Amino acid sequence: MTGVRVGSALTPEQRAVRDLVHEFAVEEVRPGAREADRTETFPEDVWDGLAELGLTGLTVPEAYGGFGADETTYAIVNEELAYGQLAVATALSVHCLVTSCLATFGDETQRERWLPEMADGRPVGMFCLSEPHAGSNPAELSTTATREGDEYVLDGTKQWITNGQRGGVAVVFAKTDPDDPGSITQFLVPADADGFHVGPKEEKLGLRASDTTSITFDGCRVPAANRLTEEGKGLSAAFRILTGGRIGIAAQAVGVARAAFDEARAYAGEREQFGEPIDRIQAIRHTFAELSTEIEASRLLVREACRRAAAGEDARVAASRAKYKASETAMTTANQAIQIHGGYGYTTEYDVERLYRDAKITEIYEGTTEIQKKIIARGVLDDR
Repeated sequence: MTGVRVGSALTPEQRAVRDLVHEFAVEEVRPGAREADRTETFPEDVWDGLAELGLTGLTVPEAYGGFGADETTYAIVNEELAYGQLAVATALSVHCLVTSCLATFGDETQRERWLPEMADGRPVGMFCLSEPHAGSNPAELSTTATREGDEYVLDGTKQWITNGQRGGVAVVFAKTDPDDPGSITQFLVPADADGFHVGPKEEKLGLRASDTTSITFDGCRVPAANRLTEEGKGLSAAFRILTGGRIGIAAQAVGVARAAFDEARAYAGEREQFGEPIDRIQAIRHTFAELSTEIEASRLLVREACRRAAAGEDARVAASRAKYKASETAMTTANQAIQIHGGYGYTTEYDVERLYRDAKITEIYEGTTEIQKKIIARGVLDDR
């Protein structure tokens, strides 16, 4: 399957999911990845395949028709899909953030209304937290939700919204008091609501098949029944959900690193210089030794974060460690994969250039590397 794989400590069910999703990634996702990247088009046929496998209901409880995945299974699915194409894994992980919010914070009426349909793949979820001037510090967001009778009126703009043009429902974070960061609240907003405006797709360095837009709320009215948390409880809810999200992104980074590693390994076994394959050259062999160690170390950090989360422990630092290390590993591995390919690695003929462009985003979204270091440092120095 791949040159780097850790299978220890997985249950038979988790191994079965890993193998199933890996096969899907190799046979259904990877073949169209280059064309989807070139045309900046999300592969809807792949999404339909994910729905058929039950993966669009990955974080939906079984009672609502979902998979009800544990933390480790969630990470495994993210890793294997990212091995196929990061844009696909990203679209699913954001959809899962929304279903997680509904499952965790929604009332019974909200869960029954939305979760069964989302488990089947439609509507696609959007997670609206970041804003043009409020990324790393969501407390600075400026989107407002003004109560008017039995409705809230939303005004503001969200940025970097995955599934922006293809999404059908959004979890939106807004202040009920524009002057109070402590008033941030979650709302469930259908994409067909009046005043819900989707911007054009962003032209990005990587992750080009991912549908990323801005979303503007202009007098967007939603029923008060669509509020997911009590007023003022939204920010703590976001941090809770994002801990799991960061574990997923770390797993995706491992998948990208594995894909780059395997591309480089295959090329090095075929490319000859000085009368022998370049994987016989000691400097190249040492590079593979270093990369394989970094990839396995990154995955083990992901698994430890999963273990802590599953045990009900505070997993924030563990999740940040995993994301910090795995995203750096993805960038390093993709960079070295291009180097091993030489000039060919710099062309679109080989997948390593796409993997290099995609790897960069893992150091940025759902908390930059700098934010992860801040969380880790606070955990080891201040929480004593």
